[in-house]
Amino acid sequence: MAKLQKKYFCNNCGAEAPKWLGKCPECEQWNTFVEEIVSKESKNNIRFAPEGERNVPIPLSRVEKIDYKRVLLANGEVNRVLGGGLVPGSLVLLGGEPGIGKSTLSLQIALHTQGIKTLYVSGEESAQQIRMRGERLGIDSEECLIYAETRLEDILNQMRQLTPDVVVIDSIQTMYTDSIDSSPGSVSQIRECASMLLKFVKESGISAFIIGHITKDGVIAGPKILEHIVDVVLQFEGDSNNIYRILRCMKNRFGATSEIGVFEMSGTGLREVVNPSDILLSHYDVPLSGVAVGAAIDGVRPFLIETQALVANATYSTPQRSATGFDIKRLGMLLAVLEKRLGLKLFGKDIFLNFAGGFKISDTGLDLAVVASILSSFFDIKLGDSVCFAGEIGLSGEIRPAARSEQRIAEAARLGFKRIVVSNYLKKSLKNISSDIEVIYVSRIDEVAHYLTENRQNY
Repeated sequence: MAKLQKKYFCNNCGAEAPKWLGKCPECEQWNTFVEEIVSKESKNNIRFAPEGERNVPIPLSRVEKIDYKRVLLANGEVNRVLGGGLVPGSLVLLGGEPGIGKSTLSLQIALHTQGIKTLYVSGEESAQQIRMRGERLGIDSEECLIYAETRLEDILNQMRQLTPDVVVIDSIQTMYTDSIDSSPGSVSQIRECASMLLKFVKESGISAFIIGHITKDGVIAGPKILEHIVDVVLQFEGDSNNIYRILRCMKNRFGATSEIGVFEMSGTGLREVVNPSDILLSHYDVPLSGVAVGAAIDGVRPFLIETQALVANATYSTPQRSATGFDIKRLGMLLAVLEKRLGLKLFGKDIFLNFAGGFKISDTGLDLAVVASILSSFFDIKLGDSVCFAGEIGLSGEIRPAARSEQRIAEAARLGFKRIVVSNYLKKSLKNISSDIEVIYVSRIDEVAHYLTENRQNY
């Protein structure tokens, strides 16, 4: 008979300890150990498989090759992020903040995909509530089966009987197994449920999406080992006050992790945004100062985004520095470079920075666009909608080339921009540049300011 025993597990990495520890020796995080009751099997129950049934090592060249045919879901953005579709027998973890749209996206995938049998397991909503949500989305499908259950043994039994192509688990924190004597959502329950699901999907070839909650720190709740167990980790990002969402791949055993998917939240669900540049650029009848367009890259996807800056006289003794969607520390570094290399007196100015659409971007290739928008507001220069910027700025005021500059230039040319300002280091390396756009090379930040002030009449 199994013996009950109390142990302590780290919420961050899943490390196990016989007593409570203030600091985890594995991940070195403080106050992460929680107490749980586990069952310990007797050592006398250990059994070995018969000689003929044992798995033996074989050379890699003798491993049977299987050409997996990916399952194409009825969502182009999700297929792109997954690397061209869903691999049979894969386990995908989808995380995100509450209310961001994880369940909506999963239900749309389950109901929209035709010709694929889907089992939607809900541990948070009843079948009637899911029916109401499906009616709000305007979707109905006979191939999607709804199952409201939290006991994992019952779920695996239904998966074994129904043999669906895709299973959606909403959410892993609500599932529990009888083999663990702890409450649902605990470290041991999440770890054991995920391990049992992984073993089942690998043996059966059924693909599974599992939805995971996140903590206040923005990481997926439960042990870190959960992200190691699954094959793919997707992060659904966005602000509940804005309508745009980004599906970002953090881990992918079957493809690249550099793809992103962009969605727009509406009253009827999530709509795919095929061309993000269209929603991130504003069209003004009259050019405005403080507005510059930057060519950005997120993953491997180029897009243009509008950068807005406001420079005004400080009302209080301490000037305000505010950045929406941009690293405030990097903004402070760029302002220090402007003061040092150009002699601008920004220490007495309030400076506000904003990206259109509420996007959060960490691409250093937008440094040049940020500086251009600040200079435009400071000197009251109207840049217009025919020029864009792509480049990184160093502490010495030099303009460094942005990653994948050719893709940025091609995107700017495709959207009708006449000029793009890039680093002078790219003059010899750029190839296959469209003749529809003029490439302007600058090497230092003072050349950028000179170009903006000398060409203001052309904007």
